[in-house]
Amino acid sequence: MSTILALDIGTEFVKAVIAKSGKKGQLEVIGVGKAHQALGNMYAGAIADIPAVVSVCEKALVDAEEKAGETAKLVVVGMAGELVKGNTTTVKYHRENSNRPITEDEMNEIINKVQQKSGEIAKKTIALETGNENTEIRLINSAIVSLTIDGYKVSNPIGFKGSELSIQFYTAFAPLIHIAAIEKVCAELNLELLAVAVEPFAICRACLGDNLESRFSSIVVDVGGGTTDVAVIDDGSVEGTKMFSIGGASFTRQIANALSVDYETAEKYKLNPEEAGPENQAKIEKAIEKNLAVWLSGVKVVIEDFDIKANLPKTIFLCGGGAGMPALQETLAVSDWYKDLPFVRRPIIYLVNVNDLPDLTIKTEDELDHSYMTALGLLRVGVDTLASAPSEEGLRAKISKLLQK
Repeated sequence: MSTILALDIGTEFVKAVIAKSGKKGQLEVIGVGKAHQALGNMYAGAIADIPAVVSVCEKALVDAEEKAGETAKLVVVGMAGELVKGNTTTVKYHRENSNRPITEDEMNEIINKVQQKSGEIAKKTIALETGNENTEIRLINSAIVSLTIDGYKVSNPIGFKGSELSIQFYTAFAPLIHIAAIEKVCAELNLELLAVAVEPFAICRACLGDNLESRFSSIVVDVGGGTTDVAVIDDGSVEGTKMFSIGGASFTRQIANALSVDYETAEKYKLNPEEAGPENQAKIEKAIEKNLAVWLSGVKVVIEDFDIKANLPKTIFLCGGGAGMPALQETLAVSDWYKDLPFVRRPIIYLVNVNDLPDLTIKTEDELDHSYMTALGLLRVGVDTLASAPSEEGLRAKISKLLQK
């Protein structure tokens, strides 16, 4: 069994989760740690102060290791922020010799072409948003969304014959400066960086587990401190991921200004308005309502941006620290925000219960709620990465290895 550490470096908290990966993709959580971030450590979901973030990560890591009773060296770290670009690209590839089985080399060539094309699109988008055409980017995650050979859907193409491949690839890119900051944090903590993962992609992996035949469909909305991440899973495949820079911290600041209280007090009132007393509840509701309208418009914009031709999934899974806000859940559940989007009917809203995640066992005294979803997803990405090691055999390992390049 391998020991994996997930490091969820959020705007408000760093969460460290240690788990054992067993046979058939099983995960067993054995240690959990959490430490509070200072204002200014992060900016729009990215690391802004490396030494400060290292210090907070160390506190969370030590806490997790003490509870686990052992140390972990292999780490998976999440990335968020509007400059992280995750998109799905469809490629049709005509094979001259349809009777020749598809080989690893052939798939490698196709994958490289798709990743290069997706990288060019991501670089242009980031250059437009930052005004810097020389921004260096790096591929973070890559996965096959769907694949058909002559119209027949397969989970792995290697060894099949056919004349036309139609492949949908999910690829995610991020600026090199953000990745370098993560690498520096891991080096300071003496950790071996196993993988960097786009956070909404990691959450999708947690929902799907190790089942290649999963038919799970949902929209996943992760409300973090500085950003909100949205992902669409359709029939077991990740269709894409989008992010925007409004998270739970913006609601807290609105409440702090409305009541003239400090940030910590405002955070408490945000999740439990009744603690503020009857005289302040109306002010809290007004502050939340004003910010909620802006947040909801952001959700609508990113869902529209997925450009999904068919109907959207009928369920929305909420996670992240900000998702615990009652007003946010209620607004999604009862308002008419969804009517201009391709839903068949009003989507059903669920607050994620991590105990229901597939192929996951939690063996720790800490109660893990929806705010730990990202960290648990990072563990799943770690399992995927280990499964693609050269020593592994089988078709699944081979295609995973190609996608990791």
